[in-house]
Amino acid sequence: MIIQANNYPIVIGENSLSEFNFQDYSQIAILVDKNTKRDCLPIFLGAHPQLNNALIIEIKSGEENKNIVTCNFIWQQLTENNFDRNALLINLGGGVIGDMGGFCASTYKRGIDFVQIPTTLLAMVDASVGGKLGIDFKGLKNQIGIFANPKVVLIAPEFLKTLDENQLVFSFAEVVKHALIADKDFWVELTKTNFHDLIWKEVIVHSITIKNKIVLNDPKEKGERKKLNFGHTFGHAIESYYLQRGTPVFHGQAIALGMLIESKMSNLTEIEKGEITTYILSNFTLPYNPAKNKLIQFLLNDKKNKVGKINFSLLEGIGNCSIDNLFSTNEL
Repeated sequence: MIIQANNYPIVIGENSLSEFNFQDYSQIAILVDKNTKRDCLPIFLGAHPQLNNALIIEIKSGEENKNIVTCNFIWQQLTENNFDRNALLINLGGGVIGDMGGFCASTYKRGIDFVQIPTTLLAMVDASVGGKLGIDFKGLKNQIGIFANPKVVLIAPEFLKTLDENQLVFSFAEVVKHALIADKDFWVELTKTNFHDLIWKEVIVHSITIKNKIVLNDPKEKGERKKLNFGHTFGHAIESYYLQRGTPVFHGQAIALGMLIESKMSNLTEIEKGEITTYILSNFTLPYNPAKNKLIQFLLNDKKNKVGKINFSLLEGIGNCSIDNLFSTNEL
């Protein structure tokens, strides 16, 4: 199946890895971490044996390595191997690989092509769609970044079999977010279906369709795309808090907790708030919720803020979301 994004296709399905011609590039590098090198690279090279001689750039896994130091290493590898502007970088991994690999490709020699091959549920439904690229800086999430689109996104649901259950469950938070902000029927379907009975290809297609429709209407996040930030203002602050402590949590854990907090701030009935709270607490193992005074420094540095106030996207009933809800720190 092909979903047409802004100016690139998103190819989903069993044969998706074969749906791109890698022949037209002077050099090709594949960005991996130790997990995707072990579990996913053999699958990808099995579909493209002609890439067995591609440069493999292996980086350390984890959000704590999504920084300028790792970028320097990637740029150094490309430079030392004489990659020119007709080269290609293939990002084979989760959200960290896609965000940072795309950022490095888009800035190397003012930009080379890159391909996103997401291997986690979170990267498939969220991080690899929409052209947001970047890295963390001084402990702040995605503080440095750009908008740039890949040549193609290739989504092979078989990669989900390489994940442990925690990775799969926590990645699911972004699917839940898409339902809450834009599709009440999808939310009802999710809440009525046991997690282990979900058909992942259908979930991926539905979730990507929701996000892609929003992004097509607002590629640079000037309006409607801000809806996708529901759960992420507190979520990113929580994630940054744990990164700074040296005890990182999964992105999806932080976002699930962020959605729990921000749903309580939203214009919802008590029944709806209870429904969301029950679902999140039943399906996600959440980290300890830091005191708000521990999060203020991160909230104040959120890139979405306006006129000195913290900017939230909040629910207006399940399936609807409003943007630019501004709060001072005293109002939180």
